[in-house]
Order: sequence, then C-alpha cells, then structure tokens
Amino acid sequence: MFLVDTNVWLELLLQQERSSQVERFFETIEAAQFAISEFSMYSIGIILTRLKKDDVFHDFLSDTIEDSGVAVLRLGVRGLKQALELRREFHFDFDDAYQYAAAVERGCTLVSFDADFDATARGRKTPSQVLSGIGL
Repeated sequence: MFLVDTNVWLELLLQQERSSQVERFFETIEAAQFAISEFSMYSIGIILTRLKKDDVFHDFLSDTIEDSGVAVLRLGVRGLKQALELRREFHFDFDDAYQYAAAVERGCTLVSFDADFDATARGRKTPSQVLSGIGL
C-alpha cells in the first residue's frame, strides 16, 4: 500500500508543476492500493478552503475518499507518541512525523515530494519513482 503525502495530493488538486506526474501515478495504480492519513485530509481541507476552493475539497472527499476506495489512516495515542519520537529523531515538523509514523505503523511505502524523509530508514518515493519501479 502507498501512503500518499499531502504535498502529492495538493500537487494535483492545485494543478501545480508536477501535476501530470501525479495524475499518471493515480491513473496507473489501483485506488485500493492508496492510503491518505486523516491528518492529510484535514490539511488539504485547511489549504483548499483558505484558497476559497471549497468545491475542490468537496469533490476530493466525494471522488477520492468516498467513491474510490482510498484507505484513511488514523494514528491512535500510541502512534502519536511514536510520531513525537520520530519528530525528535529526524527533526521533522509534526506533519511529517505523523505521515512517517502512519507509514511505519501500517507498513506502507511513503509517496512524497518531501526530501526530509530521505534521511530515514524507510525513505520515500516520488510518484515517478513508484511508476519506474513497476516498469512504467
């Protein structure tokens, strides 16, 4: 399973520079293989509503979360404590620590554009690296 970081989702939703790479990633791999953290959902909601893109957030929730089968991962108290340990160990911001802890807890490959994860044992992959790894 692939835990997709907030920055990857936003790249597509905001039609940023690497949106075509992200779109290909999502079109190529079955949605049931994707996960999003609850933290990412809230972060995306905050960013999109601040940009007055409530309709984009609504469509994201409907199409991506409700209809496609993308798993939503939530950390419990033990996971949050693990995130704090990871934050200290890798000097992460809390959002990165949350993502990494969720990936570790669920055994997911973390898909992100954030190079901060490269210093960890699990690392991360970009959408293009995932596609290259499966021969596409």
